Amino acid sequence: MDPIRGAFSDALRYWELRRLVYNFVLATVVVSWIAATWPHFRPAITFSSLALLAVLALLANLCYCAAYLVDIPMQWSPLVNSWRRWRWGLWALGTIFAVVFANYWIADEIYPFMP
Repeated sequence: MDPIRGAFSDALRYWELRRLVYNFVLATVVVSWIAATWPHFRPAITFSSLALLAVLALLANLCYCAAYLVDIPMQWSPLVNSWRRWRWGLWALGTIFAVVFANYWIADEIYPFMP
């Protein structure tokens, strides 16, 4: 197999399986906020807010794609074996960052403006 194609194939197999967990974690954050503050968020759940939520979910997944910018060059480097053992750390740090950012966004940008 062509080395470039092999790197892309390996990256897709690794990152796309974990994207499901990433999305589940972020969805859990949103649902937890809504459930914990339900009377406060009830008026905010409209068709337009659901459309905005879909846009934010797309942006979160676009940010997830940044992992490829690190993973593919690392697979061409001499550190490829170490990288394959430790790339879960990039996934974990990225997911933690996304959770912190989602909580900040909800707490600071959305929650204060709800009636």
